[in-house]
Amino acid sequence: MSQAVFERAIRLIDSANSEDPNLVTDEYGKEWPKELLYSHRMSDILQRFAPEADDICKLAIRSQHIQRWKSPRSAYPMDRIGYLKWRKDLYKLHADTMGDLMSQAGYTTDDIERAKEMVEKKGIKSNMDTQLLEDVANLVFIEHYLQEFVAKHPDYSEEKWIEIIQKTWKKMSEQGQQFALSGAIKLPEPLIPLIKKALA
Repeated sequence: MSQAVFERAIRLIDSANSEDPNLVTDEYGKEWPKELLYSHRMSDILQRFAPEADDICKLAIRSQHIQRWKSPRSAYPMDRIGYLKWRKDLYKLHADTMGDLMSQAGYTTDDIERAKEMVEKKGIKSNMDTQLLEDVANLVFIEHYLQEFVAKHPDYSEEKWIEIIQKTWKKMSEQGQQFALSGAIKLPEPLIPLIKKALA
């Protein structure tokens, strides 16, 4: 597919995420729609971790949380079953939204289906495309959101945090794990001792 089609799809994805009413400030003090900032961070980590990734992977990774605010967690029962249903519906929302925009941009059905499989998290550990998205999502979480997540849960014990870090680690490929420890991403400084303990 041509560069023009790819760039059109990126513009459509960014425009969709620009509608996010939730505003956040990045590390440089710039204000962003929340999911637009997240999508740019996903693309940034992808470029650092797998610069050889093709355009379909780039679009899927840019769309990982596309228009997430349209399906709030609070709309589902606040239990395990409600959480799993919310997550499953979210994957479909993201995949369908991205698929519609890719179609508008001029992508083929085959390309769209491949991207949707990634966003719906199909075949983690067996589908290399999906695993790439999972690696990037976890690297973004560690670099940009882990410390914020810790601050929101002061009631969690050290054992609970070790369990969360270990679960995140297990989702990643060996290459993703090596990248995380290579100095290529910025680990949250106050949490480095806890991360080292979790991975020991």
